[in-house]
Amino acid sequence: MKLFKKTSPDFPDFWKTYADLFKEPQNLDINELVFVVLDTETTGFSFEEDRILSIGAVKVQRGTIAVQEVFDIYLEQEKFNKESVPVHGLLKNGQRKCISELLALEQFLEYVKNAIIVAHHAGFDMGMLNSALQRNGLPKLKNTVLDTGVLYRKTLIKSYLVQPKTNYTLDELAEKYSISKKDRHTALGDAYITAVAFLKIISRLKEKKKLTLKTLTR
Repeated sequence: MKLFKKTSPDFPDFWKTYADLFKEPQNLDINELVFVVLDTETTGFSFEEDRILSIGAVKVQRGTIAVQEVFDIYLEQEKFNKESVPVHGLLKNGQRKCISELLALEQFLEYVKNAIIVAHHAGFDMGMLNSALQRNGLPKLKNTVLDTGVLYRKTLIKSYLVQPKTNYTLDELAEKYSISKKDRHTALGDAYITAVAFLKIISRLKEKKKLTLKTLTR
């Protein structure tokens, strides 16, 4: 019987370059890690039916936000939902320069590399990004992901009288840490708010014990 060698999918070079970054084990020292804090604005909440309108992200390393390395792109709107416009303010025929979904994914992968992704209610943003990757014949993101909502709960002291809520909104974190909400509901604005909240949370957690990537993801 003749055996056929199973061939891997012929992914584009930008995906191969991205995937190769994960072949080496990652440094677990939190001071050496690069975090990419991101947010997406979308036409709605369905991973299958809705689309990403914009992606905003900032890099964080050694307790500092690299404001000179921001990521801020807008995607062509193949789907338009007028009901979501009051939230994000993005019109279908607006003045912003927009790029295709595939090009947006390529640029995002070049930016994020093998960094640790941080987002508020990260499951939604990851779901939208992974759905976009799947539509373009690509695998899911390989990055480790942290959720500031989950991390914030770790800073709270549990007692019989006061129990932490299951979910905390980004607005609640902004109010808790006195973070300006000037650019709220823009992808880059929300990414920046999340990054500041992330640094505040990390500072609180460091007071309790030594932090590593393992303790953050546990």
